Amino acid sequence: MTTRIRKVAVLGAGVMGSGIAAHLANSGVRALLLDIVPPKAGPGEDTASKSFRNKFALGALANMRKQKPSPIVSEQVFTAIEVGNFEDDLGRLAECDWVIEVVKEDMAVKQALFARVEQHARKDAIVSSNTSGLSIKGMLEGRGAEFRKRFLVTHFFNPVRYMKLLELVAGPETDAEVVKSIHRFGEEVLGKGIVYGKDTTNFIANRVGTYGMMRTISEMQKAELTIEEVDKIFGPAMGRPKSAVFRTADIVGLDTFSHVAKNCYDTLTQDEEREVFAAPEFLQKMVAKGMLGDKSGGGFYKKDKSSGGKDILALDLKTLEYRPQAKVRYESLGAAKDVENVRERVATVLNGQDKAAKFAERITLDVLAYASRRIPEIADDVVNIDRGMRWGFAWDLGPFETWDAYGVKKGVERMKELGLKPAAWVEQMLAAGRTSFYGVENGKDTYWDIPTKSVKVVPENARTARVEYLKRGNKKITGNDSATLWDMGDGVTLLEFHTKMNSIDDGIISMMNTALDETEKNFRGLVIGNDGANFSAGANIMAMLWAAKNGEFDTLRQMAGALQAANQRMRYSPVPVVTAPFNLTLGGGAEVTMGGNAIQASSELYMGLVEVGVGLIPGGGGTMMLLRNVYGSYSADKDFDAFPFIKKVFLSIGTAKVATSAEEAREMGFLSQADGISANRDFLLSDAKERVLGMANAGFRAPRPTRFRLPGPSGYATIDMMLYDMELNGQVSAHDRKIAQKLARVLTGGDTSPSVLLTEERLLELELEAFLSLCGEEKTQDRLMFMLEKGKPLRN
Repeated sequence: MTTRIRKVAVLGAGVMGSGIAAHLANSGVRALLLDIVPPKAGPGEDTASKSFRNKFALGALANMRKQKPSPIVSEQVFTAIEVGNFEDDLGRLAECDWVIEVVKEDMAVKQALFARVEQHARKDAIVSSNTSGLSIKGMLEGRGAEFRKRFLVTHFFNPVRYMKLLELVAGPETDAEVVKSIHRFGEEVLGKGIVYGKDTTNFIANRVGTYGMMRTISEMQKAELTIEEVDKIFGPAMGRPKSAVFRTADIVGLDTFSHVAKNCYDTLTQDEEREVFAAPEFLQKMVAKGMLGDKSGGGFYKKDKSSGGKDILALDLKTLEYRPQAKVRYESLGAAKDVENVRERVATVLNGQDKAAKFAERITLDVLAYASRRIPEIADDVVNIDRGMRWGFAWDLGPFETWDAYGVKKGVERMKELGLKPAAWVEQMLAAGRTSFYGVENGKDTYWDIPTKSVKVVPENARTARVEYLKRGNKKITGNDSATLWDMGDGVTLLEFHTKMNSIDDGIISMMNTALDETEKNFRGLVIGNDGANFSAGANIMAMLWAAKNGEFDTLRQMAGALQAANQRMRYSPVPVVTAPFNLTLGGGAEVTMGGNAIQASSELYMGLVEVGVGLIPGGGGTMMLLRNVYGSYSADKDFDAFPFIKKVFLSIGTAKVATSAEEAREMGFLSQADGISANRDFLLSDAKERVLGMANAGFRAPRPTRFRLPGPSGYATIDMMLYDMELNGQVSAHDRKIAQKLARVLTGGDTSPSVLLTEERLLELELEAFLSLCGEEKTQDRLMFMLEKGKPLRN
């Protein structure tokens, strides 16, 4: 059996096929993207040319460049994607270790394609289908025994780069080694969460998710709720994405959504809730009228043209006319708003007494009961169903985790009052004395296993590491309100931030020093990382604004100076420091990230020095560190002109540009070529630990400080001339120019000349001086205030 997958063929270049090819390339795997030859030529098209014959696959590449959010992590990934067509290039399947079929959901089309794949693919290649609704049995009709052994369903979710779920469904004859190979590759190379489904319509996530959406739609009319009310109820208050129910349908497309529901209705003749999948009249009318959601410019919601697209109108389901949205206010939703812990927040809504809470409770308990009755039909256990909903529909809690939060026994009693039927096994579990689906034993997550009527450990990859596990194992070394130092084992410590949004404050800075004291004395290396939603969204602007308004510039000087010093101390410490950033890593968070000796980043990293947005420049060493990263190897060399390097750094900071992936952060200079990227966020902390140990084992030595040859006033004048033009043309305000001038002065080295070698300390002094002088500006204070109140930058 082959297990190493180096090259993958993707057959079908539609939305899903191109998304899968893009994500393979994102992950460093070569992809061959094929589609049909266009059935007819346009005027003047040469039907023999490659550009015509490969038109669909080439069109998919062009589309990838325009799509938002982008399916690619960098323009560089296109070097790993080749295109072709089914007539000329099927012979090239022999180059591939895995062939994924992603053509339209039509059994005859798939069967015909698999017959051709069988002729051309290597005998040891794995073949899979990305179907969501067709049976494996049907797709394999007429295929040989060898082909059946290497065939399975690999169901990706859209958008492929961002949705973690990959559902695997084996056929009756699929070789267990094949499933293992794809599981490992999906999890470790593509960064996916793997869920095992059965050969049933729409597998796990779409079956439960579609049921939930259809049930919500049918009940809301009885409850006399509007679409914006339903979306408010089933949004973040209930641990669901902001797009909730109707906004999600608009994004997916109402035609696609209806097709999935219809597929359930047509094929699930044994499902006791089959009627729920029948599309209501208004949905049929909307699809017939072409009101398909985002792709047609309007579905359940639509941008109001008269307000220039600023206001979003909602659909009145009775009249199918658009109207302005009404404000949604319910006591239960208000009470849930400030509850950080998602289990407590969901319970707060479900235990409320108003109309919104009663609706949430009714629908939620209905979906939980339905999910319980789908075991073992669609999956063998609660873990696969919960993971399917979390990773495929972005729920914070899966159905059984939600039930645990509400109380299992209480849920069963309430279901009976509402005339709902939980599965018999739930009551058997309660009778056996187990009061929740999940628990923790010996530091491990456990779940109730239905067939054996016993408690089992939740399966996970050995590379999974979380601060939560260190907590359970009492591995705390020391800590304060803002940060905690943990012992990761093997001589490695972990510094975890836990302020709101993990923003950098005095407590974090003091713990950075404590962590170094402790690690230098008793350990071999330090990792900086956490389990939060974001690594760190920047510095605490509330504290900065308060100090600036009260003229406490010494406090500000101390705070910024202390962050600069802590970052420098990390870099030059005798023990290696590895930072492990993910998601939002902004401002002070980006500075801490660059302060280590190496970075192990999550592939989904949104990193930038964005201080300009609040009228400042970086104050924790960011300007010097980014200049050091970009210009460093050449910075003392007489033969290099500093200006192109300065310009790159100036534009990065001056436009508050945020990298939209770890690859892009590398291109911008935040990461070096030697830094690592983890495809799967679950592995980030253990990958960072391995990196720190590797450095320690290889005889780590702290780097030498960088010295810079910078142009001084002449370089500054060049930048200011450009700024003067921009101000004249109304591209920047006077205050924007002032901020940019301060930044230019730091980056060009202040009053220096190219014959002088400047130290890192001198650049840090210049940065601190510029940062403090901007804090004193009234217009900067207005920007800070506006960001705190409105959550977006003010242009003044």
